[in-house]
Amino acid sequence: MEETGLHALEARLRREFEDLNYPPANWVPEATAGQEPVWDAVIVGGGMCGLVAWFALNRAGIRRIRILDRNPEGREGPWVTYARMETLRSPKFLVGPAMGQPSLTFQAWYRAQCGQAAWEAMDKIPRPMWMDYLRWYRRVLGIEVENETALEQVAPEGDLLRLTLAGRNAGRILTRKLVMATGRDGTGAPQIPAFVEGLDRRFWAHSADPIDFAALKGRRVAVVGVGASAIDNAAEALEAGAAEVRHLIRRREMPTINKFMGIGSYGFTAGYAAMRDDWRWRFMLYSISTQTPPPRGSTLRVSRHSNAYFHFGKAVQTVEQQGEETLITFADGTRLATDFLILGTGFTVDPLSRREFGAAAAQIRLWRDAYQPPEEEQSRELGLFPYLNPDFTFAPKEPGQADWLSHVYCFNYGSTVSLGKTSGDIPAVSVGAEWLAREMAAKLYNEDIAAHWQALQDYAIPELQGDEWRASPLPPFAPRKTTIQAEGL
Repeated sequence: MEETGLHALEARLRREFEDLNYPPANWVPEATAGQEPVWDAVIVGGGMCGLVAWFALNRAGIRRIRILDRNPEGREGPWVTYARMETLRSPKFLVGPAMGQPSLTFQAWYRAQCGQAAWEAMDKIPRPMWMDYLRWYRRVLGIEVENETALEQVAPEGDLLRLTLAGRNAGRILTRKLVMATGRDGTGAPQIPAFVEGLDRRFWAHSADPIDFAALKGRRVAVVGVGASAIDNAAEALEAGAAEVRHLIRRREMPTINKFMGIGSYGFTAGYAAMRDDWRWRFMLYSISTQTPPPRGSTLRVSRHSNAYFHFGKAVQTVEQQGEETLITFADGTRLATDFLILGTGFTVDPLSRREFGAAAAQIRLWRDAYQPPEEEQSRELGLFPYLNPDFTFAPKEPGQADWLSHVYCFNYGSTVSLGKTSGDIPAVSVGAEWLAREMAAKLYNEDIAAHWQALQDYAIPELQGDEWRASPLPPFAPRKTTIQAEGL
């Protein structure tokens, strides 16, 4: 009987892998340091970026890999933790982390279970369903993520990297390459405005924090910002029964156009990193200046509540606690009292805040170290992004200082200004992963060039066995006779 549904899809995927000779053999020479094994690569982060990086490296024949995640199994990434939107923004047909493998796409996974009619009827992908798909992706590829294991510190040890791990698999290991597939806050932290400094934590939270929304029932809530995370948290509070939710928006008008949606293409993805610095800076500055609007569905999810309010031109100046309520003063002198404040202020990108690198974090070259924009294009925010090498690796500010950073790959949001949106967003994550694998393969091969040269000389497996031909002697040489006749005779 022919298999149907998900079993049939998985059987087809196995056959496709056989046809593509996947997985290939590991061509990287096995390394040890004394009696200690050395890993080809360690990936930190078992979310979407970490999983697709693992797949790309394995497909490239780099197979001695460990992948770590600090979260429990099934809770990697933001999808079922601090992400609170009902559906993804990305169109449902994007291939995401499938790496060009049709049977590995979300569409194939969904249709195998729900059918073509349900696929056609679906508008956007429900957020928890995307996490279900990633769990299947991990299982069907056989990716062994070491959950509840965190990277505490990385330091050079000769030509290698010494990693100190904490949690379930605590210990110290050696690797040649390190991939930081750590998501939105992978080279920074939640952005906390100075105006909440000293305010009791009972009265505020960042949108990335665990929030007890049930406790907000009947209470007044204010949300700073109008980006996607701010909108989604406002919706959660309203649906939990908040008495009111007020968006405090610094801008005078709501952003309505997602600019990059209009120019998204393979050409932009491939061409962005090849741009001059001034063009890369200009594109990204324009993006943050115009701001990506919140999704339409998420905004309607908020505005359908009669007790939801959008207040524009309200830049928060100070926040102070008065008894059990919070008093907010705005730059225009107006004031608002509320019971709980949610900061939808996004994340910073600041490698200096990453404790894993220790003192070497200060040696990471940033955009502000590499490029000085004209006065009208100044941006402290963009200046803090790492100025990466073309292969996703960090560069030191000064040659000879922390050169080991060139073995650490920034495959997270921090790569955006240098290499575009290739290591975080769904549309181009497969392109980014293939790029990462190609560059790492080139570096590993050249680092082992002497071993590969020796292997070339030592290789002695004959393709011909000697019985495929028979040697024959040349026949005796006999000069050809030539007759010349005189003309007219």
